[in-house]
Amino acid sequence: MKAAVEKACRRVVSCADILTIAAERSVALSGGPSWAVPLGRRDSRTANRALANQNLPGPSNSLDELKSSFRNVGLNDKFDLVALSGAHTFGRAQCKFFSDRLYDFNKTGKPDPTLDRTLLKQLRELCPQGGNGAVLANFDVKTPDAFDNKYFSNLRLRKGLLQSDQELFSTPGADTAAIVEDFGRNQTAFFKNFVISMIRMGNLKPLTGNQGEIRLNCRRVNGNNNIATRSSSSEGDLVSSF
Repeated sequence: MKAAVEKACRRVVSCADILTIAAERSVALSGGPSWAVPLGRRDSRTANRALANQNLPGPSNSLDELKSSFRNVGLNDKFDLVALSGAHTFGRAQCKFFSDRLYDFNKTGKPDPTLDRTLLKQLRELCPQGGNGAVLANFDVKTPDAFDNKYFSNLRLRKGLLQSDQELFSTPGADTAAIVEDFGRNQTAFFKNFVISMIRMGNLKPLTGNQGEIRLNCRRVNGNNNIATRSSSSEGDLVSSF
């Protein structure tokens, strides 16, 4: 995409904006909502893998950890958290990111008790203990390639793929559970809140004006031919993790 854009108009459109537009288009083309994407971001001249891994929500996070990650970047720890997690209504995850739920949840030597038994059996067949951790599993067992509200219906049936998914509904006393229930019943409400949260996330501390640069290659800072770096211009590019 970057190569095509650069051919049409060199050093005008940032990798950060391309990423944000691609996120919106992938949602809309899969049956989800569309929205006007605010543009004008610029790309960073630095990247920090360790900091990204530290700050981005992880697949085995507890609900408290998820909430903290969202609050730390200026996002709401209820509606933003649940709405943006709903992006897991399509896509895949590698076995290595949830295999602990299947065999040794929280070092207990047992599977996650919040995981549906039938799904557990299916996932164990797909991801045998000690097997290939790169094998992919669908986030959504009902409509894996469609953007809809089935993700939330799955959580109510204990069929969330990642621990961080199921935590939204199965954590005792979770204030996110009612939102999961609402979005599971009302797809329009989910779509409306998802758009609001995506725009809010995309506007977190973006580089604009003369800040940063317009990268020629999204994998590298301009002038650096050796080191591949993350193209995000702001904390708003958390979008790439959903």
